Amino acid sequence: MRQIKIYWEEKPLTLIFFLAVVVRMLSVIFSKGYGMHDDHFLVIESAQSWVDNFDYNDWLPSSGNLPQGHSWFYCGTHYCFFWLMKAIGISDPQWKMYIIRLLHAALSLITVVLGFKIAELVSNKSTARMVGLLLAIYWFMPFLSVRNLVEVVCVPFLIIPTWMLLREPKKNFALYFFLAGIIAGLAFSVRFQSILFIGGLGLALLIQKKWKEAILFGIGAVLCMVTIQGVIDKLIWGKPFMEFHEYVRYNIENAQNYITQQWYMYFALLLGILLPPISFFLLFGFFRSWKKHLLLFLPSFIFLAFHCYFPNKQERFIFPIIPFIILLGIIGWNDFVNTSKFWNNRKKLLRGFWIFFWSLNLIPLLVVSVAYTKRSRVEAMVYLATKPDFKRLVVEESFRDDFTMPPFFYLGKWYRDGYVDGVTSVFTIDSLCTRIQKMPNRMPNYVIFFDEENLDNRIKGFKTCFPNIKYEATIEPGFIDKFIYWLNPINRNYRAYIYKIEK
Repeated sequence: MRQIKIYWEEKPLTLIFFLAVVVRMLSVIFSKGYGMHDDHFLVIESAQSWVDNFDYNDWLPSSGNLPQGHSWFYCGTHYCFFWLMKAIGISDPQWKMYIIRLLHAALSLITVVLGFKIAELVSNKSTARMVGLLLAIYWFMPFLSVRNLVEVVCVPFLIIPTWMLLREPKKNFALYFFLAGIIAGLAFSVRFQSILFIGGLGLALLIQKKWKEAILFGIGAVLCMVTIQGVIDKLIWGKPFMEFHEYVRYNIENAQNYITQQWYMYFALLLGILLPPISFFLLFGFFRSWKKHLLLFLPSFIFLAFHCYFPNKQERFIFPIIPFIILLGIIGWNDFVNTSKFWNNRKKLLRGFWIFFWSLNLIPLLVVSVAYTKRSRVEAMVYLATKPDFKRLVVEESFRDDFTMPPFFYLGKWYRDGYVDGVTSVFTIDSLCTRIQKMPNRMPNYVIFFDEENLDNRIKGFKTCFPNIKYEATIEPGFIDKFIYWLNPINRNYRAYIYKIEK
């Protein structure tokens, strides 16, 4: 304890970095699976299928489709990773994901280190220690740091140029700000909405009358966007920025077709996940510091304002600015506390709030950091991958209106029309039976029944086409999947009942 106190006083960043590495390594090792649809099916499935000479999501021009509004940069990076793994003989999907999670965890450490350095630069060491500690071990940070969510992956490419713009270079002035723009442009190619944050950085420089810095930064950002996004789309589709154009068009036309919420939805989300009462302190400090720290405030505010205005609201959309709200929130709150008679006379109360917060934060930190999410879906594919006689599968989900997409990445096999209920085609039992009679060479030999709802009747109905099925295994959801379902039944994470279809 004495040595820890010495490090906390003399080398706080070293201690914070160590804590960040430890909890992230726990997530790398234990937090298998995927968190949401997009962090697996829009990245991992597509990239691996290309390596295997298959176009799972039908994104390639060779599949006969037009651009669908997805940036190729991040997914293409994973294609390179998977191609390299294949070249050196790494074939097990779980081992591939250990490596991917490790790379993402390492990337996330940039946010921790630069968050500390920014706070130390514009405030003091005490504030920097708190910022670094929060970015290192906030209960959701390790879990998100190893996910393939573009909303999280873009953060290091936003905080690096922010750090650079706050400093005064001693030499190579033009190259320095130009490089900051280049790095910011990478964030755009990871997550298109990052352009709002990048524009906010440039606008803040202009308001501060830093004309040369703003111009050099803007040239670097635009050149990076043109080089990566423009050139790639030109080579693939014949025109630059086709994917970005399609992304904007699709979201405008479908703004009301997804989850729509009131404008204050993101404020409620931030107050909840940042854990009260500290979440109130952070938001107060964030807005209180807008004028003093414009370069930190304006980009995040523009990003937040746009998403509050836009009808389609999903929780992950706001993830890119959460580290900046934590950063500026602590800076602003500490500035306020230092000059507040109320809090200076109630230091024990404030200390009690922080003790309550850290106690509350510790519980989900330990649980969520090692959570195996979407376990039943992943392990069902892992189970079938071990079966030498496996040929094809069918997923039975007649109890629901939509469908569960099996993560074929873990199966190691790909299907264009694989009798998978809801993936490429949705069948009734009669239409499936008729289809198999016409193409008996595509007869499935395994079936997965997701969820126990009306299971006996569903099995009886399935037997009208496949009379001989034999029970194989039941795959349980992970603890977090069950807990999330308990909190909100709309998040159904199903048991997987696997049966073998006999002749």
